[in-house]
Amino acid sequence: MNRAYDIPHNLEDGIREIAASVTLPAPLSPEKKTVLIQHIKQLLKKENAVLVAHYYVDEELQRLADETGGCVADSLGMAHFGNTHPATTLVVIGVRFMGESAKILNPEKRILMPDLEANCSLDMECPADDFSAFCDEHPDRTVVVYTNTSAAVKARADWNVTSSNAVNIVRHLHEQGKKIIWAPDKHLGRYVQQETGVDMLRWMGSCVVHDEFREDELKELMQQNPEAKVLVHPESPEAVVALADFVGSTSGIIKYAQQTSATTLIVATDLGIFYKMREAAPGKKLLVAPTGGISPTCSMCAHCPWMAMNGLENLASVLETGMNEITIDEDVRRKALVSIERMLEFSRSNAIVAETKRIAV
Repeated sequence: MNRAYDIPHNLEDGIREIAASVTLPAPLSPEKKTVLIQHIKQLLKKENAVLVAHYYVDEELQRLADETGGCVADSLGMAHFGNTHPATTLVVIGVRFMGESAKILNPEKRILMPDLEANCSLDMECPADDFSAFCDEHPDRTVVVYTNTSAAVKARADWNVTSSNAVNIVRHLHEQGKKIIWAPDKHLGRYVQQETGVDMLRWMGSCVVHDEFREDELKELMQQNPEAKVLVHPESPEAVVALADFVGSTSGIIKYAQQTSATTLIVATDLGIFYKMREAAPGKKLLVAPTGGISPTCSMCAHCPWMAMNGLENLASVLETGMNEITIDEDVRRKALVSIERMLEFSRSNAIVAETKRIAV
């Protein structure tokens, strides 16, 4: 069974308008960038801080995280890294729910973000009060929420998942006979439901970037590049996913790019991922999957406007001032921790099983 809870159009339209009107950092001269990067490196040492960056932020921030012993990863990798690194301050370069997740796992650490207004349409389209009331209407279902949600929504959930482990976790629950409430991404939820056969009641949110990838223009690009492999993130529309040679998380897409013999790759996810893809698969031609349909100009153009709010200037500022610290009500944090720890323990256990099988072979 695959049923849905629709998002009010005024909420969805309002969030799209907000995304389209985001103010981005001003361009910097090469000289200014050099000065800021050196200053940030000094501040990181002074503040016993480390950078935890997502694949979707701008290339120079990912490079800086790498150069300073930080982390560039997907949401699951960011959670693992922040939870094990000895730094007393984590500077999360991404969007707000990522900072909240870091605080949930590390209450003793100071969690800073370059801009607390850097948000996520999936998070915004799933208000905690509305979602909690919806869950209360279906008490027989296990609540599974994507990591792109607020701490309050995670606190209402039984399980938290990322795109890299969602199928495996939901398949595990399905094998136990569980029926699922899923939130908030409708496309990822549909993909997970199709892969597992679980009885799922879906919240119908969407990502402003992935929701713009279009079947017709993708087919045209594929015809122009018949040798190309198509790599698609499952937050994309069903018709786009159906054209993929590989469907997977950001880390999965990077791994596929590294391992495939194909030299041309069409990529349907945020173009911020190209930095790590080029590093993993040097010399391969990377093409952005088309957005916006036939003729119209896209509004997001395959790059999250909130991710793009992170820059060198506001990163330096937050390290200088200690502003933009993430705080979470302790009761909410403890409840949210349960769903995240279930995910992390599941991932650890499955990694051990996979390694044991590999050694046995």
